[in-house]
Amino acid sequence: MVIGVCRIELSMNGAFSLKDKRNILKSIIDRLKSRYNASVAEIELNNKWKNAVIGVACVSNETGHADSMLNSVVRFVENDGRVVLVDYGTEIIHIS
Repeated sequence: MVIGVCRIELSMNGAFSLKDKRNILKSIIDRLKSRYNASVAEIELNNKWKNAVIGVACVSNETGHADSMLNSVVRFVENDGRVVLVDYGTEIIHIS
């Protein structure tokens, strides 16, 4: 079993309140969940209205598939015009 995890730091210049931030994040998280069938959640900076950190996790039977999926998720977030991707990191965990 292979588990892929990704931590994505975001900046939202279009958010002027926590309500704006949560609307943007909810849309992005819902779209990621449905498109990639991955687990996605806001994991840090919950009360900051200009920044957010989301975590993404996927399970696969191949390292290449998990890595490809996480790269696709990062590209998807990068191309969303409502947020700026500040930084990201991925990790692949092998469990036998």
